[in-house]
Amino acid sequence: MATLAELRVQIDAVDDELVRLFEERVRLGGQVGDYKIQNGMKIFDRQREREKLKDVAEKASTEFNKKGVQELFEQLMAMSRKVQYQKLVEAGALGRLPFIGVKELDTQNARVVFPGTEGAYSQAAMEYYFGEKCNSFYVRTFRDAMESIEEGAADFAVLPIENSTAGAVDEMYDLLVEFENYIVGETIIPITHTLAGLPGTELSDIERVYSKGVALMQASRFLDEHSGWQQISVANTAIAAKKIMEDKDKSQAAVCSANAAKIHGLEVLVDNINDDPNNSTRFIVVTNQKIFHKDAKKISICFEVPHESGSLYHLLSHFIYNDLNMTKIESRPVEGRNWEYRFFVDFEGNLAEPAVKNAIRGLREESRSLRILGNY
Repeated sequence: MATLAELRVQIDAVDDELVRLFEERVRLGGQVGDYKIQNGMKIFDRQREREKLKDVAEKASTEFNKKGVQELFEQLMAMSRKVQYQKLVEAGALGRLPFIGVKELDTQNARVVFPGTEGAYSQAAMEYYFGEKCNSFYVRTFRDAMESIEEGAADFAVLPIENSTAGAVDEMYDLLVEFENYIVGETIIPITHTLAGLPGTELSDIERVYSKGVALMQASRFLDEHSGWQQISVANTAIAAKKIMEDKDKSQAAVCSANAAKIHGLEVLVDNINDDPNNSTRFIVVTNQKIFHKDAKKISICFEVPHESGSLYHLLSHFIYNDLNMTKIESRPVEGRNWEYRFFVDFEGNLAEPAVKNAIRGLREESRSLRILGNY
């Protein structure tokens, strides 16, 4: 029987041959890419790849090897496609993406919409991004804000998309798919909840607490200490504050910001009731124009994948091979197709960069329904 050292020498020799054959395969794949570009053919041929995987699997001697060979060739073909996509970039065949780069967003003359009412955290995010004197108005819901942009009543909307403790705002991801609106900016603000009531209210007076469901959850430890309080969800924290003032009932209180309490004439009964003192929310700035700042550094996209093994893995590899840093991934169910999902990905880059164009071309060809949600 050969010694371990002797076996390793043999493996090294096989590995050297594999490297040589790999480079030869990449070279031939590049020539295939040249042919496809010259003849206007698509890079990704799903049926051809399926036939190839079936063929190589039949040549393996055991079930274990069949599976291993298929996995190996899936990788080889994926890498070959990436070489061909790179050739498309070199040939200038990727063209321009349907977004226009601008030096600056026109924020001076813009009309901005935010959801909720005066004192909402969305208003605070809007004023932080656009300035306190911006021309703005509010609507009740996220959907109303998206419709305002689509209809041209507003140029921009400021909407929450992610909270540091509660996670993604699922409704916003669904609305980004439903509406033809695009992300052009973002801002992050701290979220500090207070318990607010009518002036002179005592904690012993309170029977019902109103707020947005997420805000109630973010203050759950404090609220649960008062087990007799009924917690009631409304559309927005500032709307909750407004309700308390309008109802003029000391048995009611709101979880809202200190600013919302002040605006609506309430008294802060207990300050800073967050479970997490570092609570913050990321807001996106959305418009109906396909534009991006020329210095933008983050891209958001969404796509669906074929409902088969390895499909998501192969799509995400486009970020690796183009040296793009993926910063976030979320999934949402696809309406009408049980147990199938749409993926939302954020990654670093600019739509003008060749590596980004290369990655998007590959993602577009190999996924279903790729959409660029914005570059900001």
